[in-house]
Amino acid sequence: MNKEEEVLVITEKLFEHLGRFSGFQKDVTPYLTELLNPANMQFRARGQVEDDPTFKQLIPYCILVHTDANGGTHVFQYTRGKGQGEQRLHAKLSIGIGGHISREDAAGSNEPYRTGMRRELDEEVIIESPYEETLAGMIFDDTTEVGRVHLGLVHFLKLQSPAVRGREADLLESGFVPLAQLKENFQRLETWSQLCVQNLF
Repeated sequence: MNKEEEVLVITEKLFEHLGRFSGFQKDVTPYLTELLNPANMQFRARGQVEDDPTFKQLIPYCILVHTDANGGTHVFQYTRGKGQGEQRLHAKLSIGIGGHISREDAAGSNEPYRTGMRRELDEEVIIESPYEETLAGMIFDDTTEVGRVHLGLVHFLKLQSPAVRGREADLLESGFVPLAQLKENFQRLETWSQLCVQNLF
């Protein structure tokens, strides 16, 4: 019998203490140090926390962006296939690459969040372009069951060229699209992607 995956969580009490919000939060400064403080991190069985809002699963959500020679913005998007971990998001259009941080990410690392983010990127996409990364905000969506148990840290990856390929078979129809096209498909986007489009573009 396979041991159940243990994922990184913080307590709702800590979230309340730092300043609970709903939707998109651009100012991450008041949160970041405490969220990524190992003393505040716990690893719990994923099945235990998937429906327990007293814990928030900390999720890196990486958005890949390229600006063309004419100044046009292009964003990497994909459709979530059935093999993607969160069943409640299947068939949704997404612009976020990322996922849960596991206990294995903490082995031999004093920065399990960064290690897990790097692993998730490497598992899901092949990036063959230099890029600059910035932390662009945080997401908490308390309007849905899946949203209430996840807290997202949004990372903006600005690529020099659109040289990205999906590695996972469940990243369907993946590729860069012009920002205007992304906005036309707004209603098909998962909630976190909608919040990012509204607040970052």
